[in-house]
Amino acid sequence: MKVIIIGSGMAGLTAGAYLAKAGHSVMIFEQFPTPGGVTATVWQDGFGWDIGPLLLEGFAPGDKGRVILEELGVSDRVPAVHEDRGLSMPEFAMWHPEEYEGPYWRRERLKKLFPKESDALDRYYRFYDRMIRLMSLGRQVETARGPAALWLKLRMLLAFQPVKSMVNWSGGQLMDHYFTSPVLKTFFLGIVADFVTAPSEFPGLGVPSIHLETAFDKHIPTYPGTRSAQTAYTYILGGCQSLVEAVMSVVTGNGGKVLTGTAVRRIVIEEGLATGVELADGRIERADLVLASGGMKEMFFDLVGSDKLPDVLIKQIEANRLMESVLMVQLGIDFDPTPYQPAALCYYYKTDDLEGAVRRLRTGDYHEGKEGFLIYVPSLHSPSLAPAGKYAVTIYTVAPDTLNTGNWSSRKEELANKLVAEAEAHIPGLRAHTLTRLILTPEDYRKRTHQKHHSFGGVPPVMGNKPPAHKTPIKNLWFIGAQSESTGGVLNVMTGAQKVAKRILKGE
Repeated sequence: MKVIIIGSGMAGLTAGAYLAKAGHSVMIFEQFPTPGGVTATVWQDGFGWDIGPLLLEGFAPGDKGRVILEELGVSDRVPAVHEDRGLSMPEFAMWHPEEYEGPYWRRERLKKLFPKESDALDRYYRFYDRMIRLMSLGRQVETARGPAALWLKLRMLLAFQPVKSMVNWSGGQLMDHYFTSPVLKTFFLGIVADFVTAPSEFPGLGVPSIHLETAFDKHIPTYPGTRSAQTAYTYILGGCQSLVEAVMSVVTGNGGKVLTGTAVRRIVIEEGLATGVELADGRIERADLVLASGGMKEMFFDLVGSDKLPDVLIKQIEANRLMESVLMVQLGIDFDPTPYQPAALCYYYKTDDLEGAVRRLRTGDYHEGKEGFLIYVPSLHSPSLAPAGKYAVTIYTVAPDTLNTGNWSSRKEELANKLVAEAEAHIPGLRAHTLTRLILTPEDYRKRTHQKHHSFGGVPPVMGNKPPAHKTPIKNLWFIGAQSESTGGVLNVMTGAQKVAKRILKGE
């Protein structure tokens, strides 16, 4: 069977690897000059930086992403290190203690900072534990069969009862239920701004899953050793390009092709069947199956055409809200930043007005770093990403895909300077000690992803958002990638592509 895949991000490469390994003929067309999509490592003057993934879940031993690499036979080519991150707010910063203080040390520290909220913190963490128990049972159900699966489902039903009344709550309602302090609400829910999702839009029962305690202390026991849904977080050593190259090698090593700099103009549909693609130069490539990743509007409306789609799918696509983009400033510096930031990664929250921050981003009003950003020093875990004695640094923040004043091309340097200036409040001397600098704006990401509106991370976890199904109404056409998954992310797009490939191999 001949399979054409549009896009060489981790979704396209993963699906292609499974299908090629199973003996099918695979061709992957990538419009950008290099493969990997946003899961790539870029280099300049001896410094390397990832342009997308940072601290990843799912790649520790036994976890879903690692299992995919093992199934493909390339796990040894993608070494990872188990780490955690810091969290800084205007009022305080939270870093894991030097000596392990148990899984609830953050709760106890927060009680000292917010003594009037002590009972509320106890109640929230009881809720947190219930949700972790539910998610843990859900993970076990995924692989259980027969009576064991029925027993686990019954346990899930019983475990769900204490939180059943909250099922339709938003994240904002959940925080209001537990806390009065806006600072505490932001502490637990601030990450939703990274998805450009307002607290009033995010599903309340999902809050623990986006703020796992294990993200902030690598010493807390994690899945699979504890059967807990609290997964470990890891960095890919040497940069995420090794992940791209390892999975791509399965495609090419099994006779498949990855053709970069080759754009697809349209998907050929004949009598309701996808039969191939037309390339930008007019050539037609025939195939038995077509898998397309990328933007949902670009794929369905531009490559397929609205006239070939059912009205219900058109309405579903139009109703989906997308994320916004990012401004990323990559620096090579000549001093050690760890006296100021002790871990490789820290999120810096600068506002408690998450609702307003999201609303402003969606209308093109860029905050210039004043409402928050993160600083990531990848050379701390991967010294190969910087020359000896030097450090690679990434500063990034969510940003509108399109500015309401000026444009990214004309304001690139100005807005990069302002973001670095905000970061210097935490790591002084960044500008004076910069040896090289690389700026990536939403316009750069649009070119890399071939999207008219760059959505960093895909489809946001907004209540009511429903990405199109992997299996499309057009026979022999599948949709994969970040905009086929809620919140996207490397793990989600890889597991989604894995499921699609296995469905195809079973004959769907």
